[in-house]
Amino acid sequence: MIVERRVELRFAEESQAAETHTNLSAVRQDGRCLWVAGDETATIERLTAEVDEAGRVTGYGDQRTVALADLVELPAGRDEEADIEGLARANGWLWAVGSHSLKRKRVKPEHGDAKARRRLATVVREENRHILVRIPLVPGPDGLPEAVATDGDRTAAVLGGRGDSLTDLLADDPHLAPFLPIPSKDNGVDIEGIASVPSPDGERLYIGFRGPVLRGWAVLVEIHPETDPADPHRLRLRRLDGRARYRVHFLDLGGLGVRDLCPDGDDLLILAGPTMSLSGPVRVLRWRGAAKTTAADIVHARELERVGDLPHGEGEDHAEGIAVLDETHGPGPTLLVVYDSPAGGRLTEHGGVHADVVSFSR
Repeated sequence: MIVERRVELRFAEESQAAETHTNLSAVRQDGRCLWVAGDETATIERLTAEVDEAGRVTGYGDQRTVALADLVELPAGRDEEADIEGLARANGWLWAVGSHSLKRKRVKPEHGDAKARRRLATVVREENRHILVRIPLVPGPDGLPEAVATDGDRTAAVLGGRGDSLTDLLADDPHLAPFLPIPSKDNGVDIEGIASVPSPDGERLYIGFRGPVLRGWAVLVEIHPETDPADPHRLRLRRLDGRARYRVHFLDLGGLGVRDLCPDGDDLLILAGPTMSLSGPVRVLRWRGAAKTTAADIVHARELERVGDLPHGEGEDHAEGIAVLDETHGPGPTLLVVYDSPAGGRLTEHGGVHADVVSFSR
């Protein structure tokens, strides 16, 4: 894949202080706007595009912050990070999903041997990570999308925090249950992507797992959430075909896990990267007709088209989010790529960070 250009994403001082711009983990286009999230807060940010005369995006700014705790009840309150790792937008809704992961304490260079051993033995569960949030979007006075708590009979709602999270759902799963007690960076459960695909009977979501990877096979979990009739501020999962509340799809990504998902018509673009603490390889693959799949599937490597590879650094420039851009210039479509742990050359003097715009083929 060819990096056509870089565009600056500019953030306000509060987000710079929270290091959101250096911890980007999710992105989705919404008309003139981008919804982005970092994995160190419990917020979602809206940025607005600046374009040239040809309709080509030159940058994003005018940041607006949406605090999840202003819209839904967070299990651990507003001050604990939600580790948002995926965003989806469809049918007037914005969806956000936490990593649903456990984390092992990190060893830092200044730690002595004894402290390093203690930290490596410490595994933490943070409840705000185990959420799926649905937010109504409405046009604001300026015509741009706004996230609101209610819009008529549409309400912001959350799944998780009451023994009903996605990881609770998987407690008896024959493939995934053994990985639930394992921290994310040890090939444990780690959600990093979400996509909304067309469905004749309501919302249908694909949830992409960075880990576990099972003998080289990556995991997508399909769910169909709906408003809980007992509480409009809660979600529940519909039974599929009158039986289970989820389906598991296995994809041969060549040993890589899912780092993000992005719909492209009836297809699904998959950002694939290492499940462990490694920097690469990183590539984009296309699963054609994913939106039309109606049963649990085994997707072989030959059924996935390799769109191209993305650049990565050593310990930096980790591609974490992709979004198809609606631009009017050029011979073909473009993809915006945002990075976690960006290299120093991506940071700007205005407190912004550069994302890549890459061309790709359909």
